[in-house]
Amino acid sequence: MKQIIKIIRKVDIERQYKFILHLDQDYWLSSLYQAMQANDEAEKIRCKVHLKRLQQELDSLERTV
Repeated sequence: MKQIIKIIRKVDIERQYKFILHLDQDYWLSSLYQAMQANDEAEKIRCKVHLKRLQQELDSLERTV
């Protein structure tokens, strides 16, 4: 029974983590859009780096599930 509870907690934590990653991704997409509107090349690069890292993290979570 304890193992089942541990598994359920782990799945719940992973689900919450994915949700947070998606929120973070939305933030960086919004920031990228603003940087594109302002023609701010440095900020666009910074946003893209963060978005790539987030996508890699989400991909790695999908592979483990």
